[in-house]
Amino acid sequence: MSPTRGAGAPVAPPVTPLAPDRPDKPRVGRFGALAGWAQRHRWAALLIWVAVLAAVTLGSGAAGSAYKNDFSLPGTDSQTATDLFSKHGSALAGDSVDIVLKDSQGLDGRKAAVEKMLAEVKGLPSVAEIRSPYADASAVSKDGTIGYATVTLDGKAEAVPKEDVTAIIDTAKGAEKDGLQVELGGDAVRGAEEKGSPTAELAGIVAAVVILGLLFGSLVAAAVPLITALFAVGSALGLIVLASHVFTIADFTPPITMLVGLGVGVDYALLIFYRYRHELTVGAGPADATRKALDAAGRTVFFAGCTVIIALLGLVALGLGSLQGVALALALTVLTTMAASLILLPALLAFLGKRIQRHVLKHAAKTAAKGKTEGRRWRALARAVQRRPLPSLLVAVLGLLALSAPALGMRLGFADAGNDPRTSTSRQAYDLLAEGFGPGFNGPLVVLVQGDEAAGQTVQSELAKAKGVAAASPALPSEDDALSTVFVYPKTAPQDEGTTDLVHHLRDDVAPNLERDTGAKILVGGATAASQDFADTVSKRLPLFVAVVVGLSSLLLMLVFRSLLIPIKAALLNLLSITAALGAMTLVFQHGWFGVQPGPIEAFLPVLIFAIVFGLSMDYEVFLVGRIHEEWERTKDHSLAVREGLATTGKVITAAGAIMIVVFGAFMLSSDRMLQQFGLGLAVAILMDALVIRCLIVPAAMQLLGTWAWWLPAPLARRLPKVALERPADS
Repeated sequence: MSPTRGAGAPVAPPVTPLAPDRPDKPRVGRFGALAGWAQRHRWAALLIWVAVLAAVTLGSGAAGSAYKNDFSLPGTDSQTATDLFSKHGSALAGDSVDIVLKDSQGLDGRKAAVEKMLAEVKGLPSVAEIRSPYADASAVSKDGTIGYATVTLDGKAEAVPKEDVTAIIDTAKGAEKDGLQVELGGDAVRGAEEKGSPTAELAGIVAAVVILGLLFGSLVAAAVPLITALFAVGSALGLIVLASHVFTIADFTPPITMLVGLGVGVDYALLIFYRYRHELTVGAGPADATRKALDAAGRTVFFAGCTVIIALLGLVALGLGSLQGVALALALTVLTTMAASLILLPALLAFLGKRIQRHVLKHAAKTAAKGKTEGRRWRALARAVQRRPLPSLLVAVLGLLALSAPALGMRLGFADAGNDPRTSTSRQAYDLLAEGFGPGFNGPLVVLVQGDEAAGQTVQSELAKAKGVAAASPALPSEDDALSTVFVYPKTAPQDEGTTDLVHHLRDDVAPNLERDTGAKILVGGATAASQDFADTVSKRLPLFVAVVVGLSSLLLMLVFRSLLIPIKAALLNLLSITAALGAMTLVFQHGWFGVQPGPIEAFLPVLIFAIVFGLSMDYEVFLVGRIHEEWERTKDHSLAVREGLATTGKVITAAGAIMIVVFGAFMLSSDRMLQQFGLGLAVAILMDALVIRCLIVPAAMQLLGTWAWWLPAPLARRLPKVALERPADS
């Protein structure tokens, strides 16, 4: 009979002893001791968390936020161009707002009203200068019905106060009457428009309550993990607001932090609470059950949380502006949720333990009376997988690879106004400009010529003839005449692949020849080129980031399980769930499935999703394999260990995964395209991980590996420190 079939354990290879014999007397580990302290001082533990939450909430309210979006990339052409603009006094150093005008009867008859409105806008705060459409024939469409005025701001869009931009919008829109349509576009306008209500956060909380209630059948039991998570997330949000005064943290961080913190917080508390319920069913009292749960599942939460933090801090090494602040904020959130699960949760169980015990024992008695056993369905699934481990593994892996395939053609970039809701003024301005001047007008390339006036004119002439260029503006000199600026309008829209190709063509082919002929230095910048620089930088640095995160996480797993093959398996499967998520994102948002407007994937999302999902996947890996390891240590029967590991964790893993999926899926309710992509990616990754990988692939792979799963080469075994993850239930 094949060693992978039936219940018998396969022939074991020679293995290095995994751990010294456990002493006969029960021991309480550090996490159990921490739980004991929280129980004995339950009021103190609760009041400490209440005080922390109150302090950071009041402190953050008084200090206010100082969020800042910083996507600068020193060393790139676009950033160098921006720095030179500032150095040489060019008004182009600041971002601009387009006031787009349309009148089907022609704009000539609207000159007095428009000029009056522009004069009012020029006197507003943060406005450096304004260029009227009547002063430049190229600013009016050929049929005379659409034109635009350019409002140059005195700084970058993210640095201009939103109330100043709102004043510009309101003043300009005040001129709308008698058939004159006025719309405003630009990054500053997009940032100032309303982002909507916290629907996603509320939906995530409601969904978590429903799933926890169905899982435990008790409102009190369901409330414990959720209260723990809400305390942790509330504290983390206040700390992040305070941290924004020290670190560069993007303004889209709070909603991401809220939902990630809620998902992770409930996840961690649920893993511990589920083990607590198990200890109650086998006869432990509430106090002992808490200590044993923390000694086992608490260790899992600690190591899993450390893995998430390692993955997030790996983003700091990428050096991608405010993305570093997002990573720090999320790492702080995970650290806070981990602390709440290890300290606040035991205190809550001390308050509610007797009541929860009565409910758990009553439910267990009803189940026993019906002749049912806990985890019987998961045990049956494990047996089915063990009977056919190789086909189960191949079918699941091939399915995930098929979903991952579209990610090979993923195109990174940034959403622009063309992806905004059709009712927004930024989207309507975008559509009007495309209608009047062509699709490339919404994403001009800003070519900087560092040379004399003749060089600027020569460059402009050659750029106008370049392949893929619709038009090139006259060369505009800077205040000190050291620079000339040429606006190059592509034939394609900003998000089209043709515009990306044009950026590379101008930099790689056109600019070197012109520099040789004119002796001037030429840089291709502007928002469209900067987006491409960011995407290229992410692609270039991604392999190193992945290698660092995977390497450190694998080393941590090697320490925990004292195994060489389990960390390799875990890393490969985690990468598989991530690529499947990226493939789903590509199908929906890049190829336009389900009626979504096609466009690029936000450039920073793949690395952010990788860091979060890789860490969260380790939660389930450590929780499932930890239970398998515990049974293996107790029985030395590998097949039995795999079955019992899945039987005792399958329900909680799918419940935790379901909570994660609905919490992250709530991002899809947002009107922000970036948050929609983020939510879909995380939800698909957790779905694949909790159901396909943990319930099918891991049992099949562990069955095929047999006792080789616990093999560690003798030289490594001697050098690696011994870190115990779990304690058996009778310890």
